[in-house]
Amino acid sequence: MNLDFLILNFIQSHFHNGFTDFFFSAVTVLGNAGFIWVVAGICLICSKKYRPYGVMLLAALMLTHTVGEGILKPIFARPRPFSVTFGYRLLIAAPHGYSFPSGHAGSSFAAAFILRRANRKFTAPSFSLALLIAFSRVFLFVHYPSDVFAGAILGVLCAYLICYLYKRA
Repeated sequence: MNLDFLILNFIQSHFHNGFTDFFFSAVTVLGNAGFIWVVAGICLICSKKYRPYGVMLLAALMLTHTVGEGILKPIFARPRPFSVTFGYRLLIAAPHGYSFPSGHAGSSFAAAFILRRANRKFTAPSFSLALLIAFSRVFLFVHYPSDVFAGAILGVLCAYLICYLYKRA
């Protein structure tokens, strides 16, 4: 059994209870379609001081989505854990599409990276929420830990690229 399955099985066996089932089912919704991060980007755009960061945040979300969903997922075509391992009950509707990399983790870490650049005071809240959303995907048995890790790396790289291009423009 590989490390992904060992971690998944450990989480499924030791972390589930009434509170965590409710909590992580709710937290993951914040990351659906990057919802919370799109809202954050729009809020930044509404502020003259943070407008450039709002533009960068939304651009980073688009780039992360394009690379992750449009390029990497079809190339790797990795099935989701619930489709190859039976005996676990899904707490949310089964997501469509492939598993690698995690779009929720990608968008969350792209946004957290930009928010940190906007204001260091945003670092703890944005990265904490990004970690919770990313972990929720493993907890809910819809991603492998390596999917989440790869998604987080992808998000940070895309956000970094957007910041670099923005500075050069």
